[in-house]
Amino acid sequence: MAVSAGALELDMVINHPLLKQQRYSEAFTDVAAVRNVAPHPVVLKVILETSRLSQIDIIAGCKVAEAANADFVKTSTGFGGQGATEKNVRLMKSVIGPNTKVKASGGVKTVNECVAMMEAGAERIGTSNGVWIMKEAQSLLENFTHAVADKGREKSRPADSLTRMFSSS
Repeated sequence: MAVSAGALELDMVINHPLLKQQRYSEAFTDVAAVRNVAPHPVVLKVILETSRLSQIDIIAGCKVAEAANADFVKTSTGFGGQGATEKNVRLMKSVIGPNTKVKASGGVKTVNECVAMMEAGAERIGTSNGVWIMKEAQSLLENFTHAVADKGREKSRPADSLTRMFSSS
């Protein structure tokens, strides 16, 4: 098993048929079974594939994952459907408690999209464009810094979300 081999994080996809049939206790049992074989400090992320779910199903999936002590609810695998949307990230964040976080994954390709997801409530971003996004963010910060220096403005600063991309917390 991955945990015995040293895995520190696991992703699992929630059982969509159970969720759509409102068989929430069975969906909970699936997630809880993974949590039981991968206890903390292993990070458990439950993938919802939000583009395939109604708002009610997204809410239910978040609550099931939260009740089973998942660390994150994740928008998608990034391989099927639309991927992360601000609307779904905001919805997910609004229904989970402080011990569960949101990971926006799939379709995040630019710094602006990354910042929008973070402002919507995502704690993490999953993207295959990470290097490009970080280069774009670095360029934006450098341009901003030069513009501020050139105009002599000392009180201006970039958006907190953009600054957060370069912090360790």
